[in-house]
Amino acid sequence: LQDFAKEDRFLYPNTDEGRAQALADYQRILDEMDASLGTVFEVRPKAALKVERVPEFREKTSAGAYYQMADLGGGRPGIFFANLRDMNEVAKFGMKTLAYHEGIPGHHFQLAIAMELRGLPFFRRLVPFTAYAEGWALYAEKLARENGAYAGDPYSELGCLDAELFRAVRLVVDTGIHAMRWTRQQAIDYMAQHTAQAPETIVSEVERYIVMPGQACAYKIGEIKILELRQKAQQALGDKFDLRQFHNVILKNGSMPLSLLEQVVEEYIQGVG
Repeated sequence: LQDFAKEDRFLYPNTDEGRAQALADYQRILDEMDASLGTVFEVRPKAALKVERVPEFREKTSAGAYYQMADLGGGRPGIFFANLRDMNEVAKFGMKTLAYHEGIPGHHFQLAIAMELRGLPFFRRLVPFTAYAEGWALYAEKLARENGAYAGDPYSELGCLDAELFRAVRLVVDTGIHAMRWTRQQAIDYMAQHTAQAPETIVSEVERYIVMPGQACAYKIGEIKILELRQKAQQALGDKFDLRQFHNVILKNGSMPLSLLEQVVEEYIQGVG
């Protein structure tokens, strides 16, 4: 996989021009996704989403991308920051999945909508619970695939599958480090053997897992719970199930522990049923 990701056809020039093109392509991907979600989302954030490069002084230790929330006053949009420290790390076939996770319909939808809610305690609009927030972002990747985001684009679908493999590998590495007492090098070697990630990316990821026990596992736990709750609602409501309303329930109550999320969805099922 790593050799495949290094093919010239999947890489941008490692120049300022290549970086500018990557940022433009990320923005196009997000805008196209935003325009395609009318059948699966009723609620939308008011805040816009902008793509920017990770500041150079932060590039070395930053992840491949991250999301920064809009300000409460509405003067600054949400920002999808892409790490462009080395364009040999930015494989084109992985860009869609990363954009859906960090931007639309991932973190931007979840976090921007939460900030815009009224009638909730202030901390409920701002404080993220990792399993909920990252679980939603992984769910957003899956939803994009279900919504046809990769139709006619097999390489980007391969990127989606590689991202799923990456998350599975993280479960092993997170557990290996904190339960099995793996060394830093053992974790790096395992990720290098089982993912298409660049060596620099693997190092920064492993060092993140070392200082944040259980964080990588929380992503998948949250995604599994949201999918489980969707299936439960579909089975209970039958023809009354509306995916847009289900997403309203998940997004319009703020961030919460998974036990409370389950309670909120159960109340929704009872109310509709």
